[in-house]
Amino acid sequence: MKKKFVSSALTLILVSILLLSTAVPVHAEPALSAESAILMDADIGRVLYQKNAFVRMPMASTTKIMTAIVAMELCDIKEIVTVSTQAVGIEGSSVYLYPEEKLTLEELIYALLLESANDAATAIAIHVAGSVDSFSALMNQKAEMLELTGTHFANPHGLDHEEHYTTAYDLAKLTAYALKNEAFRRICGTVRKTIPLKGDEGTRVLINHNKMLSRYDGAIGVKTGFTKKSGRCLVSAAARDGLTLIAVTLSAPDDWNDHTAMLDFGFDNYQSQPLADKDECLRVLPVTGGTEEAVKASTEQSISAILKRGHGTITCRVEAPQILFAPIAKGQTVGRIIWLCDGREIASSPLVAMNDVAYKKAEKQGIIGWFLSLFHRE
Repeated sequence: MKKKFVSSALTLILVSILLLSTAVPVHAEPALSAESAILMDADIGRVLYQKNAFVRMPMASTTKIMTAIVAMELCDIKEIVTVSTQAVGIEGSSVYLYPEEKLTLEELIYALLLESANDAATAIAIHVAGSVDSFSALMNQKAEMLELTGTHFANPHGLDHEEHYTTAYDLAKLTAYALKNEAFRRICGTVRKTIPLKGDEGTRVLINHNKMLSRYDGAIGVKTGFTKKSGRCLVSAAARDGLTLIAVTLSAPDDWNDHTAMLDFGFDNYQSQPLADKDECLRVLPVTGGTEEAVKASTEQSISAILKRGHGTITCRVEAPQILFAPIAKGQTVGRIIWLCDGREIASSPLVAMNDVAYKKAEKQGIIGWFLSLFHRE
């Protein structure tokens, strides 16, 4: 009897433990050390988690994401840069450039993104725009173009300045844009690189400061930063199973663990759901007055949505004219397709014609032929 009682009690305890464990969310939002943070999908910009993400704060060397992308878009990364004397001996992180030393722009961008070299940032700025101030103006122009409304740049390196600030949200948007540049993506994800030291006099070994590249499965970048005023700043990105996530923390004493927690939260809770492949025939729409009676319709690019795991039923609807009149040119917009999950819109795209449909001249004009001719365009 005593054994049966002990056994029943153990069973009751085990059941209670299981019930308690299932009552706590397995994938709860992370608790972070950061004052400001965000987790964003890189492809469509969906915010998956945020904490004070729209508060303006110092950004330290995460500035160099913008420095790199502006330089890459305005110059050939293979061109030679002659280091200005104004770029030598800059405060903070450095690769100890020499006056009149010649390096490629690409080599300086490696120094910029891996070693966070302030002298490389200054050399790049002077080469591209003639001065630090002129280059900062280009950075602000780019910020305006990308609608980074909470961001302003005063320099290319991120040293403290009252007019130099951003938000976690803006940094994530900027990073999503930068990662579309193949050279930027390759460089920011490089762990180790060598570049010349004063021509053939020696070699500089550059080591990426971003520990996420070795600590987190699927990490692809991006940039660290620190000043006493800003605290520890970090932008990271990782890709798994077709889903690319960007994490940003500003003023985060425990940033490596913050980013691990955010990225885990994202990958555990969300998935990239393919909806349509580029040039996949999604609908066949009837055409009146043409050499063919229908036109195939598709999207101009692949479409996907970021959905919570275990999401509901996905459906779609097409919005198109009841009558399409020939002629129709390949690539012409003929309607719109909208995807829904449990009735909530998750994505939409124009539908374009996959083929030409020429106008068919009526052999006998008649009233119908005359009516159709009103819609004909030569």
